[in-house]
Amino acid sequence: MIWIGGIIVILTFYAIIKRWETRMVLFVSGLAMAAIAGKILDVIDAFAKAMVNGGLVPVICTVMGFAFVMKYTTCDRHMVQLLAGGITRMRAILIPTTVMVTFAINIALPSAAGCSAAVGAILIPTLIRAGVHPAIAGSAVLAGTCGGVLSPGSAHPPFIAKLAGTDVMSVIAGHTVAAIICALIGAVSLMVIAIMRKENKGCNVELCEVAADTAEQFQVNYIKAIVPIVPLVLLVLGSKQLNVLPAVSVPEAMIFGTILGLVVCRCNPQEVSKEFFNGMGSAYGSVIGIIIAAAVFTRGMELIGLTGSLIEVMKHSEQISRLAAAFGPMIIAILCGSGDAATLAFNGAITPHAQDFGFGISQMGSAAFLSGTFGRTMSPVAGAAIVCSQLAGVDPIELAKRNTPGMIIAAIAGMLMLL
Repeated sequence: MIWIGGIIVILTFYAIIKRWETRMVLFVSGLAMAAIAGKILDVIDAFAKAMVNGGLVPVICTVMGFAFVMKYTTCDRHMVQLLAGGITRMRAILIPTTVMVTFAINIALPSAAGCSAAVGAILIPTLIRAGVHPAIAGSAVLAGTCGGVLSPGSAHPPFIAKLAGTDVMSVIAGHTVAAIICALIGAVSLMVIAIMRKENKGCNVELCEVAADTAEQFQVNYIKAIVPIVPLVLLVLGSKQLNVLPAVSVPEAMIFGTILGLVVCRCNPQEVSKEFFNGMGSAYGSVIGIIIAAAVFTRGMELIGLTGSLIEVMKHSEQISRLAAAFGPMIIAILCGSGDAATLAFNGAITPHAQDFGFGISQMGSAAFLSGTFGRTMSPVAGAAIVCSQLAGVDPIELAKRNTPGMIIAAIAGMLMLL
């Protein structure tokens, strides 16, 4: 049965790579493995339990609700404009600065594609007008979308926290230094590539016209610009690591931020309410839906005996387990354009047994999370890559080629720091 399970897993990721609907593929695969094991009702139970996961559903849904409200009130746009305003004053480090500004914004706007659209519409034309090649401009914004690893609204920190029996902010704190260093590695590597290819200045103006025309004048409201980061500030200051303010949960922080946005922007409360709940519904359907399907998949792997066999192999080699966490999710993410499916499958099946390999659950989970994120950041089929390429007027593969060296080095560095 184990060999059959292995074949099903291979076919599963092949189907995901071929862009089949991720939730359907994971669910059907888990169901098939459970059926072969004669325990089909067990995966249905796993499905039901994941639907009401108290550690995940409130966090992810409220964050997405808050994000929808920030978009409706245009607070997110004011924040982006504010942070982008000082970039042109840093010409010597224009490219890495763009990466790190996008990284910071992606923490508040955890959707990679959404962040790419909001940030790229401003920063990509800015870089192009400064003489940077469009492919490098798009790559800089795409590289910065790894900032979501520090967002409490990403699906993975609460998932890892649940496994490790800790809180979301502790998980994020555990990989914050590694994530920032890895982002800096990616930023510097991209600048080096730009210099080597002579794409950091003197760009052909005709090549830039389409993208540059997307820029527009915008008057920043500083109060609105601060609103999107208020929930993050509350979470950080109330975390166990700082303990400056009374601890607040992620849902509490996001609801407070939503109310603050309503007051500051003086919007129609009915419309704000609609946007918040629309965001919650979108989060449940897209993000929680993948988590539910992944739970069925990982349970199917357990029932057919595949998880146990993999764990036994990894127990005999710490190096194998380290490489699996560092590069497994990355490879799948490169091929399919999303780090979520592979990372959730890995963390659901393997990470709970991290202590058997000599690692902490939080550390192994974070390593897999970073791995999947770096893989998605250099994938030409990722949603964020497509958005950035369209804004820059180049093919997505051009962005992937320029980001790949830095992301591989970042993945290795992340593995060495976390495992």
